Amino acid sequence: MDKHIIFEDDHIRVIWMSGHSEALIFSFGDLITRAKGLTINAEKSLSKHGYNVVGIMPKEKSWFPEQSMRAMLHEIAAIIAPFQQRIGYGGSMGGYAAIKYSNLLDLQRVVALVPQYSIDPEDILDTRYNMFFHPQHNADMRIQPQDVSAEREYIVIYDPHYAEDRAQYLKLQAVLPSLQTLHLPFTGHDAIAVLASSDLLNDFLSHPFDPAHFYQKMRQVKKNSKFYYRKLIENLLPRHKHALGQILKNNELQLDSGFFDAKLKQNLIRSLLSNKQVDQYDLHKLGIQFNLPQESRRQLMDCFGHGLVFNVISQKIESYAASAVALNHKFLIPIYAKGNGLVQIWLNDQRYIVAMNDRQVMKLFQEQDELSAGMHPIVIKKYSDYYVLSYKQLNLSSDEFGGNEFVDDSPESAKFVTQPEVVL
Repeated sequence: MDKHIIFEDDHIRVIWMSGHSEALIFSFGDLITRAKGLTINAEKSLSKHGYNVVGIMPKEKSWFPEQSMRAMLHEIAAIIAPFQQRIGYGGSMGGYAAIKYSNLLDLQRVVALVPQYSIDPEDILDTRYNMFFHPQHNADMRIQPQDVSAEREYIVIYDPHYAEDRAQYLKLQAVLPSLQTLHLPFTGHDAIAVLASSDLLNDFLSHPFDPAHFYQKMRQVKKNSKFYYRKLIENLLPRHKHALGQILKNNELQLDSGFFDAKLKQNLIRSLLSNKQVDQYDLHKLGIQFNLPQESRRQLMDCFGHGLVFNVISQKIESYAASAVALNHKFLIPIYAKGNGLVQIWLNDQRYIVAMNDRQVMKLFQEQDELSAGMHPIVIKKYSDYYVLSYKQLNLSSDEFGGNEFVDDSPESAKFVTQPEVVL
């Protein structure tokens, strides 16, 4: 692949990349993809499809001054003369240049992602870029009717909800005679990163304009774009919090831990946890890694190897095999032991005390609730190598069939041991 510099001044470096296409692509860099060696904007994608390319890379944040562009055209006129089909491509500052110099370069199609109309504060207020306006280099820089033509096709892609780019678009809409628009909602100014795809770029450059076709291809690219989901989450977080959980549930993301900045990550976690929308797996999708502290509680087991549970249907303490507990986890609530204390269970994110009366009728009470007359909490007692569950002078005893009753002595079947909770 032949690549070499064909023009250079203080503001731009122009690089030729040979291919085998009939069309000649003018690929403009932006604030990020400025001149560096022989690198061309979208080089990999353009090279993959064999395009002949003139890469116009900015050396400064100077928005392609007209004097530089005219000097370039004079220098490269003989090189580009054989190409009757010419297409301009760029984003942001590069999108501006592709439109601004479409007549000068005789472009048949221009593909501009989130372009500017001007950065001159006299033309438009845009605090992102007004600071880069230089009266000497950018005099009379706005896109004007004499810069464009109805014979040329202009395709602009932008986010209509992003105020700054929408303001620039409305100015362009007023001056461009043959404007085709594709919307990319909730992406802000990151359309270039979101739509990074060699096949999509090839379609933008070569496929007849067909909104249905382009939107279908854009959806496919967005679905696999980490940048898209980041921008979508940033935009949804303040306004549509309940949609965030659905994004995570319905998409297989795997973002790295540095994908979100610290402030956005904090707000994101707070929103998701406040709305109880996600689980640990969903947070891992977002690249949010964490280590849960080791839980000290351990499930009580009877001498037959069955787990001790509270059966919310029968309202009894019973014993079941781990597999049965896993299958019926909504009804069979494990009983854990940390040390001496009261028998408690967790049910629907609430902690309950298990209490009983002299007729061995059990009932659940929330911690702050008053006990009914005759009800007394069941107590866990910790000994050197086992636990005992007691009601007054009675101790809970299990049988091999999972039944439990309170008896007036302390047989081996009244001694419970612990093991870590088994998650199936």
